[in-house]
Amino acid sequence: MTLVHAANSALGQGLHDDARLSKALAGAPALQTVFPTTGIGQQLLQVARLIQVRRQLGMRRQIFFASLGGFDTHSGQLATQDSLFTQLSAAASAFHDATLELGVDRQVTLFTESDFNRTFQPNGNAGTDHAWGGHHVVLGGAVRGGDLYGRFPAFALGGPDDAANEGRWIPAVSVDQYAATLASWFGVDAAGLAAVFPNLSNFETPNLGFML
Repeated sequence: MTLVHAANSALGQGLHDDARLSKALAGAPALQTVFPTTGIGQQLLQVARLIQVRRQLGMRRQIFFASLGGFDTHSGQLATQDSLFTQLSAAASAFHDATLELGVDRQVTLFTESDFNRTFQPNGNAGTDHAWGGHHVVLGGAVRGGDLYGRFPAFALGGPDDAANEGRWIPAVSVDQYAATLASWFGVDAAGLAAVFPNLSNFETPNLGFML
C-alpha cells in the first residue's frame, strides 16, 4: 500500500503541475522569434516558452536538456554532419534571438555536450570511428564569445596529440573544467564544485574563463 500511495501522490502532483504549466503557457503572448520546424528547433522553442513563464511557475533557476542525434557517423559523414550542423546552427540562432526578445540573454546560456568525438582518420565507408577530444559551443549574453578556449591538436596521425595513431585527439582541457566553468556561472560555490567535480583539483585552471 505504501508504494500505491506514493505512486498516486506522484501522479496527482504531475497532473497538478501539468495544469499549472498549461495555464501559464496559455496566458503568455506568442513569441515573435521564428524557430525552425526541425526537431531541435521545436525543442528549443519549448525551452524558450518555459523560460518566458518562469515567474508564473515560481522558477528562479531552470535547467533544460534538448537532444540532436545522428552524429554516430560510421558512414556518409560529410553529408550527415552538414545537415546536422545546419539544423543546430539555425535552432541555436533562433533560441538566442528569443532570449534577446525576452530580455534574458545574459541570464541564459546554451551549451553543447557529447559522449564522444570522431577520429581524424576516415574509415572505408566515408565515415569515421569513435574518438576522444572534441569541440563544444557555448552561446549566450554572459559568454565571452568570439574566441576559442583550449587549443587545436596537431593534425598529424601518430603526432603528439594522437592517442591511438588514428586521430583520437587527447583533449587540451577536461570536461570537468568545462562543466565547472558553467556551474560556477550558475551559482555553484567552490565547495560545491569540489563535491560535484572530484577530479577538478587535478587541473591547474578550474575555470576556463569563458563566462562573464
